[in-house]
Amino acid sequence: MIFGTLGRYFFRRYMVTTVWFFLGIISIVFLIDFSETATRMSGLPGYTVASGLLMTAVRLPLLLQQTIPFIALFVGMTVLIGLNRKYELVVTRAAGISVWQFMTPFVVGALLLGVLTVTVINPIAAWGQRQAALVETDWRGQDKLANKASQIPWIRQISGQDDVIIGAQTILENGTLLTDAVLIHFDSDGRVILRQDAKSAKLEDGYWLLKDVTERRPGEIVQRKDTVQLRTNLKQDFVRERLTPPETIAFFDLSNRIEIAKSFGVPTKALETQFHSLLSQPLLLVAMTLIAATVSLKFSRFNQSRSVILGGILSGFVLYVLTVLVKAFGSSGVVPPFVAAWIPVVVALALGATILLHQEDG
Repeated sequence: MIFGTLGRYFFRRYMVTTVWFFLGIISIVFLIDFSETATRMSGLPGYTVASGLLMTAVRLPLLLQQTIPFIALFVGMTVLIGLNRKYELVVTRAAGISVWQFMTPFVVGALLLGVLTVTVINPIAAWGQRQAALVETDWRGQDKLANKASQIPWIRQISGQDDVIIGAQTILENGTLLTDAVLIHFDSDGRVILRQDAKSAKLEDGYWLLKDVTERRPGEIVQRKDTVQLRTNLKQDFVRERLTPPETIAFFDLSNRIEIAKSFGVPTKALETQFHSLLSQPLLLVAMTLIAATVSLKFSRFNQSRSVILGGILSGFVLYVLTVLVKAFGSSGVVPPFVAAWIPVVVALALGATILLHQEDG
């Protein structure tokens, strides 16, 4: 039946509905994100409507990737309720086809959607996230009064007698270019002896190249310099692995980046959690489809029970929130990355299958 006429029909209904949901979500997300971007950044000197549309477009894959679990949930509910209202599932059951057989096309569709998310949407989303950072940096341009990020990524370097902590507002070029950089120098007793504020800090071979630098020393007059070279023993690969957010790394690059980070002694919990989270994405969508089935298979000619449908939506939301929460625990090292990514998905699959077994097979 899976590869027969009925299976192909169910699969086609699932995929067509998925496409329509994608188009609707893309339109809504684009309008909301463009409005939010325009409100938040229209005062920056480099902002234009065209650049705002461009930034929303490159951010769209990342935002879409975050909504895909809900798309899988609502597509499953929509298709199954529609089939029920037209008696198609009633006829299917009457023909002796079990729930596990006619649900197979929907499960296959969810798996394919998950694979598409991991192999196509995720690499585009990672690229788009990096481009969005570039666009925002270009907008800020000469804006000296731009608000600083509340969370600055800091790294520490000790080169000879120099002990320096380096932070920045924006990280570009895989962590080797820092904008609005702050460098704080300490002496051997841990006292601050120099602060350097640079418009940009570029990691070259053996040194940081600072541009448009303001230097402050305790008890001395502020000095301004066009360029300053600061010696460093940090390698570009190390800085890249230390500062690059996991969300800006494509799925196909994560394994290699994890190995490189381990070779430098850089913590890899966040990278490993991101890798396993993406790897489990297809099964997460299958779990969402099973949850949709548990609230949509009961026959109703005119309308489904609102409380049952609301329960399905709430269950899917709770699963998504739990997945994100446990992922945060994995990234921080509280729980192993493998456990953080896979346990919620496995538990949701088991619960969905158990409920269907109870409903359909007693």
